[in-house]
Amino acid sequence: MYDVKSKKAEEFIDHEEILDTLSYADANKNNEEVINAIIEKAKKRKGLNHREASVLLACELEEKNQEIYKLAEQIKLDFYGNRIVMFAPLYLSNYCVNGCTYCPYHLKNKHITRKKLTQEEIKNEVIALQDMGHKRLALEAGEDPMHNPMEYILECIQTIYSIKHKNGAIRRVNVNIAATTVENYRKLKEAGIGTYILFQETYHKESYLTLHPTGPKHDYCYHTEAMDRAMEGGIDDVGLGVLFGLDKYRYEFAGLLMHAEHLEATYGVGPHTISVPRLRNADDIDIRTFTNGISDEIFAKIVACIRISVPYTGMIVSTRESKECREKVLRLGISQVSGASKTSVGGYAHPEEEEENSEQFDVSDKRTLDEVVKWLMELGYLPSFCTACYREGRTGDRFMELCKSQQIQNCCHPNALMTLKEFLVDYASNSTKKIGDQMIEKELAKIPSEKVRQIVLEHIEAIENGTGNDFRF
Repeated sequence: MYDVKSKKAEEFIDHEEILDTLSYADANKNNEEVINAIIEKAKKRKGLNHREASVLLACELEEKNQEIYKLAEQIKLDFYGNRIVMFAPLYLSNYCVNGCTYCPYHLKNKHITRKKLTQEEIKNEVIALQDMGHKRLALEAGEDPMHNPMEYILECIQTIYSIKHKNGAIRRVNVNIAATTVENYRKLKEAGIGTYILFQETYHKESYLTLHPTGPKHDYCYHTEAMDRAMEGGIDDVGLGVLFGLDKYRYEFAGLLMHAEHLEATYGVGPHTISVPRLRNADDIDIRTFTNGISDEIFAKIVACIRISVPYTGMIVSTRESKECREKVLRLGISQVSGASKTSVGGYAHPEEEEENSEQFDVSDKRTLDEVVKWLMELGYLPSFCTACYREGRTGDRFMELCKSQQIQNCCHPNALMTLKEFLVDYASNSTKKIGDQMIEKELAKIPSEKVRQIVLEHIEAIENGTGNDFRF
């Protein structure tokens, strides 16, 4: 029986409720009266439930689909402005005891090069990332209690935060590791992580069990209830996501929104981020053996429907997607992108070692961070390296309150300008710096408070002179 506040996975992600939702969506996908009512509700910026959103995702009326896209674009601007937050993944280890059929790290893969970074190697990776200009990382590691225990992850976090290289520093470490215990989530919180990220992969339990035949990840309920344990452990910024292409996308979409509804109903805090990765080829993974792949058009509509359904959440698209695809979905709701990503262990300090088949998946967008930053600005977006909310304690319900009231921009826009200036001074090519300085001048005029604008201008001038880094509202 469906119960949004239950802490049992099969009750807050209820299979029959999803099937009923899909049937309702099919029955109303061309019902203009119902669709109009849902769109009008979405215009209030309070979000949609999984059933309403599923109707819009299934909608076949082209005129209404265009309304959906236009609304998604406006809601993204209302809540997040033209800012795009930059980050990079950092792979610590590809040792893994699970048998996931879509990931080359699975235990049966005997020819992949297994690697685990030492603390000295982590320093080299972080310095390489700092030399690009990155300030925010997402840690990745396979599930292996012997090679990758929690103590190792905690030591890695401590090492990363300790490294100051030239003007570089990693200011926020997000963590994407396997489901764990409340006690371990408390340890991660104490270590100063930003967001705890865990992709569900698929919410369809039968498919989940087939796709995860062996290892601790086979436990569907333990995995699905991980965010509840994270919340209980004090982590109030969590990131959801499914791997589109494993099961039917409409089922996954409904399950994803049900999970977001569960977190908000139970803890008063919805997901800080939602990621939308798509299945990609990897070492011994051929995506042609999976039959649920989705087109770029469907992918774009999923992004738009998530944006208007969960307007407060940050949305992430990685370098799994091509430049062209990323450009399409940026305007529909994406607020974070990775740049210059390496999905191999040790790939930043030693990119030549990618040839040793330690990548988790093939990267589609292989541009440098400088190229990605320049591209975003040419499209009218403001690249942001800001980490102020996490560092000022604006997390969980405090962040959500500011975001839902659309007040977060009063902090984020000025902070984005100053962190972009840091990047331009310390890391950007001349052509990127020129475009960036022009953008900053233009964006300064959008700050409504003359006092705030003057403070930002003073710190931008100080950054140019090498004395004003890391001021934040």
